Amino acid sequence: MTARTDFADHDNPLLRTELPIPFDRIQAEHVVPAVRAALSRAEAELEAIVTLGGERTYENTVLELEEVSERMGRVTRPVSHLIGVHDTPELRAAWQEMVPEISAFNARIALNPGLWSAVKAYADTEAARALTGVRARHLKKMVRAFVRAGADLPDEAKSRIEALRVELSSVAQKFANNVLDATNAFELVVTDEAELEGLPESARAQARAAAQAKGVEGWRFTLQIPSFQPFLQYSARRDLRRRMYEAYSNRASSGEHDNRPLIRRLLELRRELAGVLGFRDWAEYTLEESMAGSGDRAIAFEEDLTARTRPAWNREIAALREFARDELGMSELEPWDVSFAAERMRLARFDLDAEALRPYFPLDRVLEGLFEIAHRLFGVTVQPRELAAVWHPDVRFYDVADEGGNRLGGFYTDWFPREDKRGGAWMSGMILGGPRAHGWEPHLGFVAANVSPPEGDHPALLTHREVQTVFHEFGHLLHHMLSRVEIGALGGTRVPTDWVELPSQIMENWTWERPALDLFARHWQTGEPIPDALFDRMRAARIHMGAHHQMRQLSFGTVDLELHARFDPASGEDPVARAQRVMEDFSLAPRFARDHFITSFAHIFSGGYAAGYYSYLWSEVLEADAFSRFATEGLFNRETGRAYVEHVLSQGDAEDPAELFRRFMGRDPDPEALLRRNLGVDAAA
Repeated sequence: MTARTDFADHDNPLLRTELPIPFDRIQAEHVVPAVRAALSRAEAELEAIVTLGGERTYENTVLELEEVSERMGRVTRPVSHLIGVHDTPELRAAWQEMVPEISAFNARIALNPGLWSAVKAYADTEAARALTGVRARHLKKMVRAFVRAGADLPDEAKSRIEALRVELSSVAQKFANNVLDATNAFELVVTDEAELEGLPESARAQARAAAQAKGVEGWRFTLQIPSFQPFLQYSARRDLRRRMYEAYSNRASSGEHDNRPLIRRLLELRRELAGVLGFRDWAEYTLEESMAGSGDRAIAFEEDLTARTRPAWNREIAALREFARDELGMSELEPWDVSFAAERMRLARFDLDAEALRPYFPLDRVLEGLFEIAHRLFGVTVQPRELAAVWHPDVRFYDVADEGGNRLGGFYTDWFPREDKRGGAWMSGMILGGPRAHGWEPHLGFVAANVSPPEGDHPALLTHREVQTVFHEFGHLLHHMLSRVEIGALGGTRVPTDWVELPSQIMENWTWERPALDLFARHWQTGEPIPDALFDRMRAARIHMGAHHQMRQLSFGTVDLELHARFDPASGEDPVARAQRVMEDFSLAPRFARDHFITSFAHIFSGGYAAGYYSYLWSEVLEADAFSRFATEGLFNRETGRAYVEHVLSQGDAEDPAELFRRFMGRDPDPEALLRRNLGVDAAA
């Protein structure tokens, strides 16, 4: 096939194929011409597959179809990445213009009768029937993907499917834009230092710097997590906590950034699309290929774990209410009091102030320790490399090599919050490499978070929760970087959502273990390790409010499945009100459920987790059990680490995830492991 050979515009950085990606040169005006050129090339390549003369082979049909999409992604992924980390009105407008065209192209692949005939023609050959291993799985999944996408449906249905997918992508992008804009629209500026009562020095310094950056006097607090979360935890001003809480929990619920109509539309589109494709609802459609296998099984998982968590949750909430009444003089807990009261109770019960740990977690040392742990366990070496072609001065780049010194690839990091960057933490695979016909293709990844930034002459000092976030996202990155699957569609993190969180969540366990902490947890000024007494209190407090946190995750998963499995948008019922009613069962009182949190619930409305939020706890059940092998055989046991790479990290979706788990553990998962760790040994009693 020769359609791809004249694809080059050396004046457009998005069309350059060499690495590193020239992020410093990509501008809004490059987006439309580059994406349209890539679309034109891809259409020609697809037509070449359809009109291919001669014998069909795995390489010229199945693999080539995979590679057409991959080459398209090499142009679009850098743009969607920049939308998340360096958003501008011009870039957003250009991307918004192209999203419908990209979505239409992606939808048309599976709806193209010529391509479907080509795939079926190859699948019906003796050579196809003789395939084994990952190639056989790839072909089987590709055939199934065509069927699931509507390849066998009438033309009228296909046209509707394409229109639905195009609108879905545009509405989801608008939802994400609204969340970012609504988050940035709020600020709380304090000019009276007395109103900072209770706030630790780190929060004050960060707020002072935020005010100075905006040219205002005093202290500026925002809805970005490193600003918002400490305020809710520590501020003694109940009235100000309320203002912050209500602003955060009602983001994008009114005015120019109102996501309420977009939620209804997304649910309508998903329900209709599922119906056209022959499924009862979106959960039934999207979870067919997951470990859960169906929406009903995901719901049953949520309901069972909720029932097993509720007794411990009831005890925790009763204790929190009693503490708030007796020690804090609060006759009634309000939603903006929970984090504050829980933090005060932790201090009273365990003599542990979370801020006391912050000086021991300078980001650079945390990363050094994380890389050392990865080296000891998995044999990888991570080395920084100076790279000028980045989108912000805070961005860093690292090379990754295996234990034989062979370069696996590289990754970017972007750790600190900015107004042009979306909230949360995530890993994305820019390029999924691995063994290819021409040799080893290097992986390229990216890790982002919004952790506490440096302040003045202080380095970035993290909370322990932020350390866990760093380890979590690096776990995703390892899943990407250590992939050795020859087929990109089945490699790295391209796995069911209820499997993808195992490699990320398991890494968090090392942040609780003394031998691991001793590799990096040193006071940023004195170099002293965490004192034994402080570490013991930290460990003892691990399950503090553990049932509350687990019920919170269960509430999000339950709302997600309620909206995508049980809610009918055609009923005329308000989806926000439906979500609020579901939340009442997970709330201290009905009034706690009356906010509009789903209007900023990006995971399920713009982040790829629709009907899939349950995956976090599903995967946590798996990783809590899997970590028990490391705990038994040694936190840095190289053989255990090698087995984990062999059976989990390197495998992607090359085999059934349940079988991969059994290979690593030698048995099926033990669901009790999660309850023992998060709630305490007797929590389920």
